[in-house]
Order: sequence, then structure tokens, then C-alpha cells
Amino acid sequence: MENYRKAHTVEQPCPCPFPDLPSNTPEVRVKDGSKVRNLMRFALSRMEEKAPSADNPGTNEGSEVSAGSGENLCRQIVFTGVGQSVAKAITCVEILKRRVRGLHQHTKLAYRTVQEVWEPLEPEAGLDSLTVSRNVPSVWVLLSRDSLDSNQPGYQAPGSFDAFWAQALKEEAATLRHEQRRKRGGTGTGRAEGAGRGKGPRKQPGRPGGTRKPLGHAGGGQ
Repeated sequence: MENYRKAHTVEQPCPCPFPDLPSNTPEVRVKDGSKVRNLMRFALSRMEEKAPSADNPGTNEGSEVSAGSGENLCRQIVFTGVGQSVAKAITCVEILKRRVRGLHQHTKLAYRTVQEVWEPLEPEAGLDSLTVSRNVPSVWVLLSRDSLDSNQPGYQAPGSFDAFWAQALKEEAATLRHEQRRKRGGTGTGRAEGAGRGKGPRKQPGRPGGTRKPLGHAGGGQ
């Protein structure tokens, strides 16, 4: 592919895996360049009883649905992410679940076909354009104030993972305290060892070549 350059990418449309959704259900399409705070501002404006800010009343970055006012609250919202934006979509879902309590979650995994069109760097060389199709993983997450079918795969009840996150935060805090104590203990030990070396008796300088003989054994006449 060193003789080609990527011209453009076309994502094939993928139908929503959640049937019978209300017509006013917003769909937040998370992109690679989307900012989480813009996505959350739009989602909270549709799920919380707050109107959007006056300085940003229009469409938010990363979503293709215009934000409504506090009077048009929705009971459900859908987050979608494709490829590298899957992790960012899940992050937005977790943030919204902590801001709006009691949300039921239904997660669907799928693959979306992405077509990449490659053009030759030198058309006069007789090379043809190439179209490469790839199956990219995608995620669909439905958050609802109303109860969902708990028998469906991918269902999560409200608060089902609160204990898990609380335990994870507790373990992380304990690990951090243990590392801090270990660092403080290592510094104190080093200082004690250095001080101990200074308290030892000083070695008297002697003559090179052996020990000094006692005076009573000095040679002489008797």
C-alpha cells in the first residue's frame, strides 16, 4: 500500500438494535474527536430537569441531535460508539448513570462495515483505485428510566455495580496509602543508617607496617 493514499472512509448504516423506541429518544453518536464534556452537556439536558446553557443552545459536538429544553425531558437515551470511540461511549454512559440515578441499562455489541477508498499516488502508473471493507466493532447502550426486560442479554439493573466500584475505590486507596507508608519508611531507614555511621569510634591513625610494641618489652641491657 506504499503506492496508495486513503481518499475517504464510508461507514455503512447500521440499524438500531433496540426496537419500539419512542420517536423522541435521542441518539448520541460518539466520535473519535468528540469531547466528553460536550457530550455530557447534551445528554444531561435531555435527562435532567435543567435547560441547556444559553451560550450553547444548538447541536453539541459528537451528536447529531439538537439539544432540547428542560421541558422536553426524555425517558430514554442511546449512546453509540464505533471502533476507537467505544471506550469513550462507555465512559459517557458511566458518568450519566452517576448523575442520574435509577437508570436501567441495556448493552448491545455489533459490527459495522467500514469501507476505505484508496487512490494511487501516481495515476499515470496504471494503478486502479482500491476499496477495502473492514468490520469494526461497535457498541449500543440504552439507558432508560423505565424498567427493561431483565431476561435480555446485556441488561444491568440500577446500582448493580455500585458495590463493585466502591470496593475498587477502597482497594485503590489502600494501595496508595501502603505505597506512601513504604516511601516514608524507606527514607527514615536511610537517615538512621547514615546517622549510625557517624556515631562510631574514630580510628586512630597508626604507623604503616605493623602494630606498636609495648614499652616494657623494649630491647636493652639487664
